[in-house]
Amino acid sequence: MSLKKYRFDGTKKLDLKKMPTDSRKDGADKEEILEKTKRNQEEIAELQERLYADGREGLIILLQAMDAAGKDSTVKHVLSGINPQGIDVYSFKSPSGEELAHDFLWRIHKCVPARGKISLFNRSQYEDVLVVRVHDINRSYHMADRVTGQPDDEFFEKRYRHIRHFEEYLYDNSYRIVKIFLNVSKEEQKKRFLERIDKPEKNWKFSSGDLDERDLWDKYQKAYEDAVNATATKEAPWYVLPADQKWYTRYLVSEAVLDALRKIDPQYPEMPADEKEKLAACRERLMSE
Repeated sequence: MSLKKYRFDGTKKLDLKKMPTDSRKDGADKEEILEKTKRNQEEIAELQERLYADGREGLIILLQAMDAAGKDSTVKHVLSGINPQGIDVYSFKSPSGEELAHDFLWRIHKCVPARGKISLFNRSQYEDVLVVRVHDINRSYHMADRVTGQPDDEFFEKRYRHIRHFEEYLYDNSYRIVKIFLNVSKEEQKKRFLERIDKPEKNWKFSSGDLDERDLWDKYQKAYEDAVNATATKEAPWYVLPADQKWYTRYLVSEAVLDALRKIDPQYPEMPADEKEKLAACRERLMSE
């Protein structure tokens, strides 16, 4: 159950058709995995407290997926033990008029956390090389002809480069990025869509537009594969994780987050000697009351 097989850092190419969407190839035992996930959550919470106190590095966790892959539930369960003061969650939906009037990374950069904190991106800058590419939205941008008149391949190659440079820039400014693609199968997506239709308490999660996007499944798979292969680096790796079994997905996500925090290795600040002396004096004062 090594995370390495799901990690892409530019040293190998992703072929989505060959990637598992469930735990069968890993021979995972559900009860064992649930226990490991719990332990991971506890260690993540402890390291996050130290990250917040240390304040030298920031962490961005980025989630991308097809509809119904479980992004929201993953956020809810894996990061449930984290101190809310130390994390902010951002959902990047269709850009507003103001956002469209700026460069495509403008709305992303505004959500980069202060060092010592975590930002979780539910969708991200990658929407601009996924949805935009699948729907040819770039051709309708209100931009100069030298931009919109480019061949699509050239336009998106430049965007991949911009994203790589942006992530390199963040790394060089003391940030780490964990990029996660939840790899759900088309069969499991159908099952989850039917559940949203059949269960009244889940109707609000379903939109008829979801089926229009499902019709473009192959185009999205190609767009994800291209995006991962063009932007996976050692400093900002991708994790392509099986998403058909939520209990296993949550475990692997917790492993990826924990790995990043362990590499940061945050420490509580060491107090100067004079401040330690003040602590001793304050303790004596309290004990003498």
